[in-house]
Amino acid sequence: MRRGIAATALVASLALAATACGGSDSGDEADGPVTITWWDTSNATNEAPTYKALVKEFEAAHKDVKVNYVNVPFDQAQNKFDTAAGSKGAPDVLRSEVGWTPAFAKKGFFLPLDGTEALKDQAAFQPSLIEQATYEGKTYGVPFTTDTLALVYNKALFKKAGVEAPGTWDDLKKAAATVKDKTGVDGYWGSTQAYYAQSFLYGEGTDTVDADAKKITVASPAAKKAYGTWQSLFQGKGLHKADTTADAYAHIQEAFVSGKVASIVQGPWEITNFYKGSAFKDKNNLGIATVPAGSTGKAGAPTGGHNLSVYAGSDKAHQEASLKFVKFMTSAKAQETIALKNSTLPTREDAYTAEVKADPGIAGYQSVLSAAQPRPPLPEYSSLWAPLDDQLLEIAGGKESLDKGLGDAETAIAKLVPDFSK
Repeated sequence: MRRGIAATALVASLALAATACGGSDSGDEADGPVTITWWDTSNATNEAPTYKALVKEFEAAHKDVKVNYVNVPFDQAQNKFDTAAGSKGAPDVLRSEVGWTPAFAKKGFFLPLDGTEALKDQAAFQPSLIEQATYEGKTYGVPFTTDTLALVYNKALFKKAGVEAPGTWDDLKKAAATVKDKTGVDGYWGSTQAYYAQSFLYGEGTDTVDADAKKITVASPAAKKAYGTWQSLFQGKGLHKADTTADAYAHIQEAFVSGKVASIVQGPWEITNFYKGSAFKDKNNLGIATVPAGSTGKAGAPTGGHNLSVYAGSDKAHQEASLKFVKFMTSAKAQETIALKNSTLPTREDAYTAEVKADPGIAGYQSVLSAAQPRPPLPEYSSLWAPLDDQLLEIAGGKESLDKGLGDAETAIAKLVPDFSK
């Protein structure tokens, strides 16, 4: 799950304070172009320049619309938009994380897009991504970027050890031990974050909750088995111990790109950073495989990414301009440009051109998308990972037992979905 860049927080805050957000307060002049505000939540350094360039292209092609571009740190955007929308001062367009979409739709903050210009090419998008933008039968976003998790590995180290990409978590343990014996580096380093542990649940055919049955399943026998497997990957030959520090994400990433660990589970938002590492100066050394399967034989990872959504509180003129902008930014041409510049995954099949797929990172992640599992259209779903983040950290650090930690997570989740049974 992409993390926000804290260093941009102050700059973005100043920009937000100095900029009119949306609706009729956008500073439009009589008979002049309509000015819409777009809150982009992407990485300000690696991705935003591409989006800014596309904004200029859009404005050149649509003289009647101006776009006020504001980059908002990802880790602040959800709360900022929630506050702004509640006071009728939200941006006209939001780059909304897929988990936010049903939550904001439930509150009435997003405009239904069915039958609008923005969704004219709906058939071109992957159906599962449209599903993730849907709430109670209506579509509230157009898929903009997509991602999932994969087992990424150092091909050279795997070849030296004589191992292949493992198909199951048990196979991974064996491969990690062999890599350690043959190369001297650890074969695998896992994350303590709940999002990264989600694949273990899918591998046992379960989830944190059963949304259809309105039941909390995070402490069920299947979930305990899943998290037991997750916990076991922090100890043993070739398995790096759990990092419970605040900088764990950076530590794991750095070890992988510098060749100090042979494999990790990671998403395509790090493709450009993989290539900056000494281990992947040759891009073709980056191996990408579906996350290993659990005891059920199932393998899968959560589908992530972002939609472009339109603020329901804007007036008609701003909404119409916003729909034009969303259509442009999610077109095949724009999606191809974004993929080539940012190494992110397109959301529509016609954007996977030969040039795009020439990037081994994009081609590799595209190959594992079929195993990605859409999140249920539950507004509270993304918030369920927060209690687990706290408890899994305690469990991985040996400060809490698996049973007690999952029990505490179950109690915390029950407060977020009070109408669910245990």
